[in-house]
Amino acid sequence: MENTPQIVQSSIKNVSFGVNVKIVEPVNIYGCKIGSDTFIGPFCEIQKDVVIGEKCKIQSHTFICELVTIGHDCFIGHGVMFINDLFSSGGPARGNKDLWKKTEIGDHVSIGSNATILPVDICDNVVIGAGSVVTKNITEPGIYAGNPAKKLKNL
Repeated sequence: MENTPQIVQSSIKNVSFGVNVKIVEPVNIYGCKIGSDTFIGPFCEIQKDVVIGEKCKIQSHTFICELVTIGHDCFIGHGVMFINDLFSSGGPARGNKDLWKKTEIGDHVSIGSNATILPVDICDNVVIGAGSVVTKNITEPGIYAGNPAKKLKNL
């Protein structure tokens, strides 16, 4: 017997947009808020309750999960992954959103391609190098890189 999979199309649903937002499809964007003059590249997923500020650029293949807030004038490189579940119970939260943690990105933050951002707060005026893994809050402007990301230089 042959089974038929349930096929769901990527889409843009229930999104609050500012003016002059540009999106390159295909994307899966739902239940979030995207500020004016922001660009979203193809193959991105932006989940519900995410807030993205004005004048941001989100490059292709980026995943922005629930509980993420991104400030104004930010650059998010290709393939950046935001994480909200730290597997604190030894495995995935499996729908127990009480175990999820939030991420807040300040203004004028640039995050290089393929970085992974765990639930943290990042202050204004920060550059995160490509491939970095941010595991702790960043409270001082500067350039950070590595796994785990460490401050390399002041801005």
